[in-house]
Amino acid sequence: MSTTFTNQATLAYNGARLTSNIAVGEIVQVLSVTKTPVSGTYTPGDDVTYIISIINSGTDDYNGLIITDNLGEYTVGETSVYPISYVEGSAKYYINGAFQSEPTVTPGPPMVISGINVPAGGNATIIYDGVINSFALLEAGSTITNTATVTGAGLSQPIVASATVTAANAPDLSISKSISPNPVTENSEVTFTFVIQNTGNAAADTDVVVSDVFNPALTDITVTFNNQPLTPTTQYTYDPSSGQFATVGNTITVPAATYEQDPTTGIITTTPGVATLIVTGTI
Repeated sequence: MSTTFTNQATLAYNGARLTSNIAVGEIVQVLSVTKTPVSGTYTPGDDVTYIISIINSGTDDYNGLIITDNLGEYTVGETSVYPISYVEGSAKYYINGAFQSEPTVTPGPPMVISGINVPAGGNATIIYDGVINSFALLEAGSTITNTATVTGAGLSQPIVASATVTAANAPDLSISKSISPNPVTENSEVTFTFVIQNTGNAAADTDVVVSDVFNPALTDITVTFNNQPLTPTTQYTYDPSSGQFATVGNTITVPAATYEQDPTTGIITTTPGVATLIVTGTI
């Protein structure tokens, strides 16, 4: 990589002032930097591992370099927010593949790694983790672009490398179960309620199956999904002798979550998509 510079001289004599031609020079940079995420996608709370590689093609060592990582910085209104938080203690540092002692890291934001050395004709590699926090955009197609800038003695200008990860386009389901009434008297009606939540940015509309074994087994069951009755055999199966229950594929769907960003703080709030399955029978 190279950069050009220009220079022009001035000559003054006997009250006259002349300018020279414009000389153009070139500075060839011998350091190159790349930044690579181990995974190209993210979900809330994920650890994303980044690899920064610095290659020195020159004949002189570079010592005491500083890497400044903007942790995906973007602005909301007049506020800068950082969707990635450095995982303290995660940084690993190698010179020509040999492990070095942990570098000096200021978590930030921005995060700063200092004291990086790159020998002549050699390379340095820094590996570290960042956790996806509440400032990360989560809608389908959202991205985080994380930029590292290398500065230090001997560099004519900063060297920059960026890496982009994309929000995973997938559902993220959880389920909870409750019993009512509780306690329940024998030979009376009991209701099991299953609440399914989706914090992902895509609906769960295929291959979602809820199964359970009611013990003791229920008799005379009725099943509803989102307050709509389900049909035995075609939408669910149940064996009253064993208590084995399961919904039939493509019966259960759970909408995607929605996301709202505070225009002042930049914090993103997730409202899960919710679906409710209710099984009522005699115990």
